[in-house]
Amino acid sequence: MNDEELLRYSRQIMLPEIDIDGQQALLDAKVLIVGLGGLGSPAALYLAAAGVGTLVLCDNDQVELSNLQRQIAHAEASIGLDKTESAAASINRLNSDTTLVLESDGFSPSLVDGCTVVLDACDNFTTRYAVNDACHRARVPLVSGAAIRWQGQLAVFDFRKPRSACYRCLYREAQDADLDCATNGVAAPAVGAIGVLQALEAVKLICGAGEVLADNILYADFLSMDMRRFTLARLGECDGEFSCANVAKA
Repeated sequence: MNDEELLRYSRQIMLPEIDIDGQQALLDAKVLIVGLGGLGSPAALYLAAAGVGTLVLCDNDQVELSNLQRQIAHAEASIGLDKTESAAASINRLNSDTTLVLESDGFSPSLVDGCTVVLDACDNFTTRYAVNDACHRARVPLVSGAAIRWQGQLAVFDFRKPRSACYRCLYREAQDADLDCATNGVAAPAVGAIGVLQALEAVKLICGAGEVLADNILYADFLSMDMRRFTLARLGECDGEFSCANVAKA
């Protein structure tokens, strides 16, 4: 770590849970973010600001006017651009030292290879299951977030640990396909709050700081500011040898 980096990240290095070793771990880390919308936008910006060395940005959509209400990595001038390209420009303005890998063709399990942590910030169950299964097989921790209307949820699946719960333990079957922001609406800061929490959990996983939300799920109702944390039980069939992905296909 050079003098400029020591100065840049000094407020973070002051934290005993991070210190020099933790900051170096962030600089050496590679984080995959699947989805550069309302969740992925703040997560990507905060991870770049925190000093994550490499960000893999995955999204196959383009920026639309309706995105700008909540997807803060994009601007009016970005309309029509790939979200990965737009988000990369915002990240470069914030931290030009961050190495960026852009994937605009959608999620592929190979993107998980070599990653330290993966963030699921997408908006459909098909991709969520695919990301979960790839992380499960590769034993890479997964931070999953979702938000709609005034509510949000956050979960961490630490596949480095044996017998960890996974996304299929939370949702064995796909939920109502109509339960999305396009048909139900969402408060802009609600997705931002969950995206920031995803970034925070990723930093803790990388640095080994504090207690992550592994095998737990946090539900937040931002209208009432009621936040509840529940233990997430692993499905009986799901373990290191026989994953939920295989159970679901059986």
